[in-house]
Amino acid sequence: MITSKDIRKKYIDFFVSKKHTQIPSASLIPENDPTVLFTTAGMQPLVPYLMGETHPAGKRICNIQKCIRTGDIDAVGDNWHLSFFEMMGHWSIGDYFKKEAIEMSFEFATSKNYLKIPIERLSVTCFLGDENAPKDLESAKIWENCGMLKNRIHFLPKEDNWWGPAGLTGPCGPDTEIFYHVKDISEKNTLEFEEYNKTGIFCEIGNDVLMQYNKNSKGIYEIAKQKNIDNGTGLERLTAVLNGYNNVYEIDNIKPILKKVLELSGMENKEQFELNENHRKSVRIITDHLRATVMILGDDKAVSPSNVDQGYILRRFIRRSIRHAKLLGIQKNFCKLVAEVVVNEMGSVYGEVEKNKDFIFNELEKEEEKFSTTLENGLKILEKKLEFLEKAKIKELNAKGAFDLFQSYGFPLEMTVEICKEKNFSVDVIGFEKLLKEHQELSRKGAEQKFKGGLADESFATTKLHTCAHLTLSALKEIVDQSIEQKGANITAQRLRFDFNLDRKLSLEEIKKIEDWVNNAISQDSEVSMQILSLKDAKKIGAHGTFTSKYGENVKVYTIKGKDGVIYSKEICGGPHIENTQNIGHYKIIKEESSSAGVRRIKAILE
Repeated sequence: MITSKDIRKKYIDFFVSKKHTQIPSASLIPENDPTVLFTTAGMQPLVPYLMGETHPAGKRICNIQKCIRTGDIDAVGDNWHLSFFEMMGHWSIGDYFKKEAIEMSFEFATSKNYLKIPIERLSVTCFLGDENAPKDLESAKIWENCGMLKNRIHFLPKEDNWWGPAGLTGPCGPDTEIFYHVKDISEKNTLEFEEYNKTGIFCEIGNDVLMQYNKNSKGIYEIAKQKNIDNGTGLERLTAVLNGYNNVYEIDNIKPILKKVLELSGMENKEQFELNENHRKSVRIITDHLRATVMILGDDKAVSPSNVDQGYILRRFIRRSIRHAKLLGIQKNFCKLVAEVVVNEMGSVYGEVEKNKDFIFNELEKEEEKFSTTLENGLKILEKKLEFLEKAKIKELNAKGAFDLFQSYGFPLEMTVEICKEKNFSVDVIGFEKLLKEHQELSRKGAEQKFKGGLADESFATTKLHTCAHLTLSALKEIVDQSIEQKGANITAQRLRFDFNLDRKLSLEEIKKIEDWVNNAISQDSEVSMQILSLKDAKKIGAHGTFTSKYGENVKVYTIKGKDGVIYSKEICGGPHIENTQNIGHYKIIKEESSSAGVRRIKAILE
């Protein structure tokens, strides 16, 4: 058996031997990226560097990144989909390109010192080509030169083998993917490869994104000035297939969680494959969702369950787990008991999970208590509604019925849709969203739009507000309390949203003083300079770093110094920033409110 710990070590050791610098995992809560609620891929925190910023660790880096994805939440319960997963990745930021990237992927997979996969158990795909970019014969030839069998190299269209741009413009390019044959079966042609892939006989274990183009505002694909490599290798899937498992729930750091769920449901003597399909799906959903919940709550930038943004998704994970627990016959509070196993499995890898375990358990117990008291009554109400509709030969639950369940019983729309679907009813989702919007709640449509993901807005307006985020923190420390730290930031071209720890509301006088402090710093035509230092030296010169656990050996320090000689901010940050504050404009706080327990939120604009 090869464990996830073994694979983690092998991956990092291999790429460090290839002159990559290891960097820590970034937070699950993205910093200064309004396009997504969670970090969804290893490349996401590296976007500024892939677009031209200098990375303090150099041009070759590697890490294992915590990720959350909800786009496939309905698929959770099958063999391979997970909401939380770990993405092993390595990057070339304007350094090596296709030849070296493919050769390293092949060596890591097949070398006797690393994964030792027999070449006959591998297939690869390359970009087929279209009107915007040619067929990627170059990558195919490199794979062939490595020793890949020619009939195992397949060309697929853009929807399969192309990345980006995430928005209308930006970096993009073909990708080349490597697949492991879960069963000792070989394809005869590309059509057969696609069929085997659909049925799970072949499993993707790695992907090299070859960022060689830039799509401009006219829709033209230009050769990029800086070519990058972005590799992603899913830890859980790789661990599963290398051990001969046909699902991720058998691997060493997930199976103990699943076993705990089985124990709580009175099925501790059964393996998951012995369960009926519905019970197996429920056990897997609880395992997946509470694992994701613990990792979100255990993050240093943790959020609490709520009806907006990340808190909404967190609440959805918890409440969906509770509902499936009821289907398994689990009547008592159970979330903390499962969470204890998750902390045990993940806390040694991610120290913040162990450090924040009391917060994790408290938040879970509060949310479970809150929802469990209303779930049973809500289910009865829904059953009655569906019985009435069945008698009336109506197969759709109207918007008001779904909204009443949400408002009175805390049923997320997704839960109502899921239950109705099980009983062959549809739900008026559009009407529900309209009602929800009228009551100033987060609509599901709005939440899903935020999960489309991609590159953060790198416009001048956004960059100005990013610099203002640093000044906001300095002002809060100076005027309110030196112990204040940043708890999150979300920046668009229109506004800055800044979260910070404080257990009370800011007074109007304090808000005015913060505005004046920031505007004074701006009026000093303050120069913004950057230097790359070791973390030790950065601390020595007084640079502030909110989440120091995420930093590597070297860091970027941005200093904002006015013409009056005053240093208004000295902070560790990845950038980007403007060079001088003279063109920022006038800073104005438009709202100050609670974000979650012990966390306040400032919304500010530039006039």
